Amino acid sequence: MANFIVADRKTDYLLPPSVDDWLNEDHLARFIVEVIDQLDLSELTRQYAGRGSKAYHPATLLAILVYGYATGIFSSRRLEQATYDSVAFRFIAANHHPDHDSLATFRRRFLDELSDLFLQILKMAKEMKILKVGNICFDGTKIEANASRHSALSHGHIEKLEAQLKAEVQELLALAEQADQAEIPDGVSLPEELKRHEDRLAAMAAAKAKIAARAEERYQREKAEYDEKIAGRAAKEEATGKKLGGKPAKAPEPGPRDSDQINLTDDESRIMPVAGGGFEQAYNAQAAADAATMLVVATGVTQAPKDKEQVEPMLATLKAQAGVLGAVDSRIADATPVQAMSHRLKTREGRARYALRQQTVEPVFGIIKSVMGFRRFALRGLKKVTGEWTLVCLAWNLKRMDVLRLQEGK
Repeated sequence: MANFIVADRKTDYLLPPSVDDWLNEDHLARFIVEVIDQLDLSELTRQYAGRGSKAYHPATLLAILVYGYATGIFSSRRLEQATYDSVAFRFIAANHHPDHDSLATFRRRFLDELSDLFLQILKMAKEMKILKVGNICFDGTKIEANASRHSALSHGHIEKLEAQLKAEVQELLALAEQADQAEIPDGVSLPEELKRHEDRLAAMAAAKAKIAARAEERYQREKAEYDEKIAGRAAKEEATGKKLGGKPAKAPEPGPRDSDQINLTDDESRIMPVAGGGFEQAYNAQAAADAATMLVVATGVTQAPKDKEQVEPMLATLKAQAGVLGAVDSRIADATPVQAMSHRLKTREGRARYALRQQTVEPVFGIIKSVMGFRRFALRGLKKVTGEWTLVCLAWNLKRMDVLRLQEGK
């Protein structure tokens, strides 16, 4: 006769259970809690007034968020549910259950403080002898905005809608002036209709103003590039005494184009080309990773679809962090002069160093998107998504540090 272990769910524990017994010593959740408990969270805790009901400690909420991002759970509602369903989350929350409003508010409230916590964790990795900053590879990847590209309107389409709405407003005003309003359909309120049309016209005017401001920024940038090219061409002609062949660069035109778009859901996101073809409403997330450990040492988010303009800001970030993490090998990161970099990349050593990018930062992006499942920002607006991207990379670093420490232990 078969001998089975009976699943008895009714007998009470002889002694109170301890959450410390729920996870093995090498579990990622336990490591995240240990690291966060060692962080200086005074910038967070001092912002609590101390009035009203007791608040969950920032260390608890931060650990829930970080473990969530590390394991592919980003929604505050799903995180709340995980504190009931998941043993790991129950351990992190000490068997408490912060509601989704508390988690969402905490995430929005302390985005600015994440950059300091990010650096604290990197410093800890260095103290653990895990991180030894040397060669740094950086790149960008497109992350979908929390807005559909179908919510975008082009400048040309806005102008057509404006003309249509203005005509409708004139018709409504004409009806309002008529003494006999028999032609007005039942249930239609002229004041309400006029208000609705005027609100839409105001929203479109605001959208056009933002498109115009972007167009002016683009024109100034393209004009500077154009002037530089023309000046360079003139200098070459003067040096050689010969007129250069080919057509000179075309001067940029000011003002918005009909194709210029703005998204009504997240107007700070941009339409960007994505890998594999096509376009998405997205942000360009930047990361600099240490070649030896694949730990992300600097982050950023930009609205520009191309990465070349992000080299200097990333170098500035790495330079600012040098006092904490140490100086990087500048032979691969030096962005100026362009001619020196171009020459260096043609050498055997330069090609080998450039190839590190394919096995360092690109796999990091692949794991963040495919394994951790982060393909779309939960927040909106450049400042907020920059903070969220820092949170993603912070979670990746702790996930990676956990692997590296276990490897060192073995």
